[in-house]
Amino acid sequence: MIDKLQALEDKYEQLGSLLSDPDVISNQVEWQKHAKAHASLTDVVTVFRDYKKTSAGIDEAREMLEEKLDDDFREMVETELEDLKTRREELEQKLKILLLPKDPNDEKNVIVEIRAGAGGEEAALFAGDLLRMYSKYAEIKGWKTEILSSNITDIGGFKEIAFLIEGHGAYSMLKFESGVHRVQRVPDTESSGRIHTSTVTVAVLPEAEEVDVAIDPNDLRIDVFCSSGPGGQSVNTTQSAVRVTHIPTGIVVSCQDEKSQHKNKDKAMKVLRARLLDKAQEEQSAQLASTRKSQVGTGDRSERIRTYNFPQGRVTDHRIGLTLHRLGQVLEGELEDIIQALITTDQAEKLKQVE
Repeated sequence: MIDKLQALEDKYEQLGSLLSDPDVISNQVEWQKHAKAHASLTDVVTVFRDYKKTSAGIDEAREMLEEKLDDDFREMVETELEDLKTRREELEQKLKILLLPKDPNDEKNVIVEIRAGAGGEEAALFAGDLLRMYSKYAEIKGWKTEILSSNITDIGGFKEIAFLIEGHGAYSMLKFESGVHRVQRVPDTESSGRIHTSTVTVAVLPEAEEVDVAIDPNDLRIDVFCSSGPGGQSVNTTQSAVRVTHIPTGIVVSCQDEKSQHKNKDKAMKVLRARLLDKAQEEQSAQLASTRKSQVGTGDRSERIRTYNFPQGRVTDHRIGLTLHRLGQVLEGELEDIIQALITTDQAEKLKQVE
């Protein structure tokens, strides 16, 4: 591991030199490529340098203990040595995690698709609650959100909604949110006070660039129609809504939120590219199913991953057995504890597989 880390530090130094080379600076494409590579190595090199400094401190403390020292000074050096050993173990663990293979999608923006499942209007209302939860989380992180398409019910819920979250590392933080989210609560329409259980499906897809997915225009059927609101009533008389069908896969994306047909088509294509990339990656992952499974779940969208229990004010993530008794804060976007626990569990599972 040390040899690999030293090679990465050497590469980091070389890239740093290139970034100050006038010839490279004059070629912005080249400079940006090196800058990105340099930035990607910063974390691992910083920890490795701390590791080397700590190891040097351990060697120095051990040499001092071989000398004749008075009792008080010897005790101080021994205490410092133990602290340095503990610190080095922590840094070793960090370095192992930093050296794990990176998910190529981790730095990408995400498209989140939320669909009401079992539970009728109550499920549709909870879909709206999840939209708000993820929007609030994005706001806390300083990310931007943009609605891509939606299907609103008569009482303000969502049969389905797709939205884009733009932010550095958004996929790395939200990728474990895919799955079935279950809500247990008394609906406003329930006069007897009986608790209902409803479900909502969440899919988190990395945003796909045109270079990620090649789409043949001949494989598309594009239909335009008038936008409709809750209950199916027409909300305008112009054919601004767009339905894009990818004929080879049968994937259909509709978008009608914008007044411009062109904007609706752009948004629909954005969702289509993300779904096609996700489909391709799922097919690839299916071939590696044995290595794909981890303690945070299989990634199957039919898997129940979390329960939001309103009467008890708790949230439980079933994949890692985590229960938090602060449902209100979670629904206000305070997801960090859950997300970090999922990331840590995933890293621990990956470490087991490489050790």
